[in-house]
Amino acid sequence: MMQEAVQLIAAFLGSLGFAVLFNIRGEKLAFASLGALMSWGIYLITAHFTDNAYLCGFVASVMLTLYAEIMARIHKTPVTVFLVSAAIPLIPGAALYRSMNCLMQRNWDGFASNSAYTLLFAASMSAGITFTTIVFRMIWKWAYSQRRM
Repeated sequence: MMQEAVQLIAAFLGSLGFAVLFNIRGEKLAFASLGALMSWGIYLITAHFTDNAYLCGFVASVMLTLYAEIMARIHKTPVTVFLVSAAIPLIPGAALYRSMNCLMQRNWDGFASNSAYTLLFAASMSAGITFTTIVFRMIWKWAYSQRRM
């Protein structure tokens, strides 16, 4: 339990640092960092029920994108303000580092396995973001057209 709490705090603070670098200000800064905490929490919860890291990344990305779409409308801000900052904890940086390390050491088997994991995890995140964005915008457009009638 303590390890998960440390991970959640690190996700919040890491995202906060990137949000500052991206020049996000005011309450948007806090909401972008809360999105990171939420997305990593959902990743950990999903990981509790499955050993499939790609499914964890997909589910966390879906929830993150839904959060970013809602926050963007509430704060009248582009979705990327919340999405990019809050996705930082999910990015497979350690796997990418291991891939490059294996490449430099000419460990081709390690390079292949780590690179495959990195690319598949990034693809699962991308699929979650794309799927949610399309579905959310279709529903939003339908709801807007219903209001105009």
